[in-house]
Amino acid sequence: MSTRAQQYGAQVLRREQLSPHLIRLALAVDGFVSTGVPDEWVGLVVPGQFQVRYYTVRSHTDGELVLDVVVHEVGLVTEWASGDCVGDTVVVTEPKGSFELPAGAEWLMLVGDLTAMPAMARIAETVDLPVRVWAQVADDLPGYLPARAEVAWLGDDDSLADVVAALGWPDTPGYFWMAGESADMRAIRKHLMRDRRLPATAYDVMGYWRASSARQPRAVDPGPIYREGKAQGLSDEEIWAKYDEARS
Repeated sequence: MSTRAQQYGAQVLRREQLSPHLIRLALAVDGFVSTGVPDEWVGLVVPGQFQVRYYTVRSHTDGELVLDVVVHEVGLVTEWASGDCVGDTVVVTEPKGSFELPAGAEWLMLVGDLTAMPAMARIAETVDLPVRVWAQVADDLPGYLPARAEVAWLGDDDSLADVVAALGWPDTPGYFWMAGESADMRAIRKHLMRDRRLPATAYDVMGYWRASSARQPRAVDPGPIYREGKAQGLSDEEIWAKYDEARS
């Protein structure tokens, strides 16, 4: 994890299973300042790990930071968030965001998979424009997106690239936002630039995750090193040095 980014210690206040693959975590974070950008994200480092994973800020109010975390069969954060993590101390990094409406925008179109849902929900709640959403989500999430949004639910077999290619685009200026698997997003970004010939200010397409055939096992499991170091009273920096030494 970069030492140049501002870091905050946080404690897990609540954990809620929103759906089979989506867990809501409420964190108490002193000193955290939101950017106000509706798709802002933070880095998260959970106990027993040194690697950072990034999550959209679902909301931030009065020192309470809410993250909706997508969980898989395996994963650094999945293994932790799927258990009893309330009371645990984690690290979050300063927020960053990229959503930026162009001047004169009259509408908003949002497209994404489950990983994009927290951002799409927050954008739809906070941007005062007509909003249409295309959501590729297998989980049942009634009420997750605001009622003011016009929502089309897509199946797992639907190609997001085909969905975007078939969109009917208004004649008036607006903004297109999308997030999902990185390779898909690259193809869609090319479509918007080369086929639709949209100016760069009219869209934002981000790769939130990368598909792979299987999780690559870690050469050295940081969990035992972390727990042993904490038992010895070592600082995180000292434990990090021990982890680096074990990997070399």
